[in-house]
Amino acid sequence: MKTFLQTLFFLLLVTQICFAQWYQQTSGTTRDLNGLAFYDLNNGIAVGDSGIILSTTNGGTTWTLQSSVTNTNLYAVSYISANWVAVGSDGTIIHNGSLQASGTTNTLHDVCFTDATNGCVVGSGSLSDGIILRTTDGGTFWSVQISGLIECLYGISFADVNNGIAVGGEYGMYTMGRILRTTDGGLTWRIDTMNVSLLTAVSFGDNTNGFTISNFTGNSHLGSPSSIIRTIDAGITWTVQLDLGWGPYLRDVSFTDANNGTVVGRYLDSLLNPILRTTDGGGTWTGQASGTTYSLNSVCFIDELTGWIVGDNGIILHTTNGGVSFVEEEQIDGLPTEFLLSQNFPNPFNPSTKIKYSVPQSSNVILKVFDILGNEIETLVNEEKPTGTYELTWNASNLPSGVYFYQLRTGSFVETKKMLLLK
Repeated sequence: MKTFLQTLFFLLLVTQICFAQWYQQTSGTTRDLNGLAFYDLNNGIAVGDSGIILSTTNGGTTWTLQSSVTNTNLYAVSYISANWVAVGSDGTIIHNGSLQASGTTNTLHDVCFTDATNGCVVGSGSLSDGIILRTTDGGTFWSVQISGLIECLYGISFADVNNGIAVGGEYGMYTMGRILRTTDGGLTWRIDTMNVSLLTAVSFGDNTNGFTISNFTGNSHLGSPSSIIRTIDAGITWTVQLDLGWGPYLRDVSFTDANNGTVVGRYLDSLLNPILRTTDGGGTWTGQASGTTYSLNSVCFIDELTGWIVGDNGIILHTTNGGVSFVEEEQIDGLPTEFLLSQNFPNPFNPSTKIKYSVPQSSNVILKVFDILGNEIETLVNEEKPTGTYELTWNASNLPSGVYFYQLRTGSFVETKKMLLLK
């Protein structure tokens, strides 16, 4: 009965998937991307298999392949104070493109810096014990901390410079998720246990509110369903907030404050990849369509609306509105004889306006909105459209007043028009 109710709840969640506004950016690679971090709206780093490192200085409009300093898989990256540190297999630590001596050859799974000098790395020891490395000089020297844990560690996040949480467990062996807590910047750690499966990631939105995710481990008689777990007291106590049943595998979580957060991962049947979004501290979660069947491995938001996701096959997704689309579109009767982009109406508008376009033949249609500086704001349409005239309603309630441009691109036809948002 419990399994049936879990499945029913999950199906209800999927049927409530909202119109999502995640669009793909061009990564230039088909290698799996495992880790992602942004320093601000423009500067970001993505890392992945075979030592691949991609960087952007324009919010992901273009990604540049960095010179390789390793062939090992990279799993995570932290980007703060214009410095980035990536970690991966064989004890690999890379700081701003240069290898650092980690003092270990074990796999490192996650990294978190609280400022330019203080950071911690977690991973798997030689005997599958949890390993913690700590630096107080920006990574020039790394010291091994005593974790006291026999299981692997997969995620780490700090609420502030002193209070941090590391999470882990073991695949297919234990029903106990492991949580380590520090109150002295990672110098010492206390072990806590939860009756859930493997914990794979953790994120704090502020000094007290944090979230971690647990996953089915592969043995139904030992594991437990995937779930999202919350703390409101900096990790002293944890409560299972959402039980997702036996299907999904959750890979990463990102919170920007106590209320706004996103969880990403994959489903075992490969039919749907989860993007789960909350705006009320996890009280409710809404499914968002990813537009891809590839596994989603890492998510990073730098404010409540602006975020990126990376995944297998070089997938990079981007949103500027929290992943929720404010676009409604309908097809209008009649067969057009030419490509046409009409002036929006009303114009000026507040907060919504209608945009009409026509395609005389089946075409791949891309309709985007840009600000006055040419920065891409939103992709309204990006799909194959049959012959017809279409009218959509765009809601700009989350944008400031100003001049915006909308551009229709299909085949060799390109047309751009101006519109004015007045609030």
